[in-house]
Amino acid sequence: MHDERTPPDSETFLNREVAQIEFNDRVLEQARDPRVPLLERLRFLTISTANLDEFFEIRVAGLKQQRALEVDNRGADGLSVDQQLARIRDRAHRLVDAQYRVLKQDLLPALRQEGIALLHPPEWNAACAAWIREYFEREVLPVLTPVGLDPAHPFPRVLNKSLNLIARLAGDDDFGRSSGIAVVQVPRSLPRLVRLPSDLCEVPHAFVLMSWIVQQHMAQLFPGLEMLGAHPFRVTRNSDLWVEQEDVDDLLHAIKGELPRRHFGDAVRLELTSDCPENLAQFLLAQFGLEEEDLYRTDGPLNLARLQTIHSEVPRPDLRYAPFTPARPPWDAEADLFALLRQGDILLHHPFQGFGPVVEFLRQAARDPDVLAIKMTLYRTGPRSPLVDALLEAARAGKEVTVVVELMARFDEAANVDVASRLQEAGAIALYGVVGYKTHAKLVLIVRREGKKLRRYVHVGTGNYHIGTARAYTDLSLLTCDDSIAADVHALFQQLTGLGRAQALERCLQAPFTLQTGLIERIEREAAEARAGRPARVIAKMNALCEPGIIRALYRASQAGVEIDLIVRGLCSLRPGVPGLSERIRVRSIVGRFLEHSRVFYFHSAGAEQVFLSSADWMQRNFFRRLEACVPVLDPRLKRRVIDECLTRYLQDDQQAWVMGPDGSYTRVKTADPNRPHNAQELLLRSLSDSGEREAQVDVAQDPRLLLQVGKRKRMGKQPVGRQKKRERGGGDAATKRG
Repeated sequence: MHDERTPPDSETFLNREVAQIEFNDRVLEQARDPRVPLLERLRFLTISTANLDEFFEIRVAGLKQQRALEVDNRGADGLSVDQQLARIRDRAHRLVDAQYRVLKQDLLPALRQEGIALLHPPEWNAACAAWIREYFEREVLPVLTPVGLDPAHPFPRVLNKSLNLIARLAGDDDFGRSSGIAVVQVPRSLPRLVRLPSDLCEVPHAFVLMSWIVQQHMAQLFPGLEMLGAHPFRVTRNSDLWVEQEDVDDLLHAIKGELPRRHFGDAVRLELTSDCPENLAQFLLAQFGLEEEDLYRTDGPLNLARLQTIHSEVPRPDLRYAPFTPARPPWDAEADLFALLRQGDILLHHPFQGFGPVVEFLRQAARDPDVLAIKMTLYRTGPRSPLVDALLEAARAGKEVTVVVELMARFDEAANVDVASRLQEAGAIALYGVVGYKTHAKLVLIVRREGKKLRRYVHVGTGNYHIGTARAYTDLSLLTCDDSIAADVHALFQQLTGLGRAQALERCLQAPFTLQTGLIERIEREAAEARAGRPARVIAKMNALCEPGIIRALYRASQAGVEIDLIVRGLCSLRPGVPGLSERIRVRSIVGRFLEHSRVFYFHSAGAEQVFLSSADWMQRNFFRRLEACVPVLDPRLKRRVIDECLTRYLQDDQQAWVMGPDGSYTRVKTADPNRPHNAQELLLRSLSDSGEREAQVDVAQDPRLLLQVGKRKRMGKQPVGRQKKRERGGGDAATKRG
């Protein structure tokens, strides 16, 4: 039911699927931007295509599944499944066309000028052609398996997003077979982009696509037959792993069994090059059970994401972002982190500041004889994770190690199954959260004996425990031994591993119980302040915003006079700047060198300024189908750092910022002063990382220790507080009684 003070459906909410494609258009714009180093522009093109692949694998696949089951789960915008698919189709076709225009008109000519070329077959000189032919016969031909279609050779099962070619043939073979069509699947073990020897080509860095190599030599697979044509094709399938958790006895075993099926889900998209004949296109659509609307023809090679190889293999640092070294902590490498935390909380801003202290936090816990127990959530970790190694070391040392591994982390299921198995073998307790809810919170709890009492230490993150993404994503880490936060995190782990009703938390908010209601309550307090004529302000930074309840609360606050700034990297279903609805709401998106990933929520709170860190976006799944934590920053100086670094600087950005209009379109922010451009990420690199000039230290604080702050937290004795006072201090909302 819609709020009576807001218009219904599409007048109030933007479609989340179209908004997601709009984000990829902003990513693609980075590939057009001449201010971005050339090889990085190519990388942004590959990111936009990979993102679109996942969008079809998950979002479009889900809508098609709804249509097949005749389920009409309309979003807040009120569009039916068919209406959404129609809008997606139109917008996705335009995005794909734009990707190939950027490639052909902008990137390939610019790369050629720098001596980097993607050589089409007509450009192969005699020496290149001879080398490619020899390479094909030596490396490629032995592993290809052509399938000539006839009753004994049905159409093969084509892997999701695999490289395939369909050939038209004339003539009969010695068995009398003459179907005229054959399919060749290129094994995944073969590279999709091959670098040519520099001494054979006119440019120093020349590459050729595997699809072109196979096309040019495909006749060798069908001796004695006439090759009429060979055309690459690619099918995208539903890749959302589905396990009915309530009906299985062992979730890990069930997921192991489901993983191989991911490659052969229902087809949702067929990609062909523009020169593929119509009769072959219709033949392939029929084989995959697809309609004309599912066909995407490209003006160039399929799967531009494979061009990432050029970015990684060409040794041209002048065409990449300048390297940087994340800031090292100001304390000695052998410093006792537990002793430091007893002095005050630590805040890390990744990737500008290193992830090393988080790793060291676990390593010291694993080796400290006074540490009795370690509890941790794992969503994504990456291969060969030093954090997992520390957990294994702790378990083997006899400590009580409990790890909640999210086996259903999309596209990381196999890696997480392996992690869970290794932990169990080492003697750790590996659990999989709560049935029906993904464990998305990023938490570590360490229990340490100190004298005659136990003290708990906590790490809370906005991002994953993944060394690789810690260098590519902007995220925040908070380490603390604050008693109230530690007690809340302990209660969260009790919920994750045990049974019983959710306990009321003193400081933190949690999904699925109090996060949405707690945020709405704070928004409504700001609205009440505005109605009373007092200052009121909400600033929130996140990856996505589409939950109707919180959007309506923001609309009401805007109408009450609250000034609201939203920094939303990706999809946003809220319409900003609509007269009478959202005049005081501004939405901007930052797309730059690093993937904006931190979630920070600010409320003026009658001058008390509440700041929360979380791993949760403002989406239905985060509020109601995931286990999330939202933790306050208590130290005043750390709070000021978060406001300055994560909010103020991004609201001032005039280099990588896009402003959203009421219709969902985005306009790039114009530079206010060409002599003083404000690029938030670059300024943070200069002020926080060891690579920078540290010229902006004073913007953060006068104390140089704030580069990696060890804040001085005031110790306060416990005092009895009423329910209302407890709510204002942190997170003890009435809604904590749910569940």
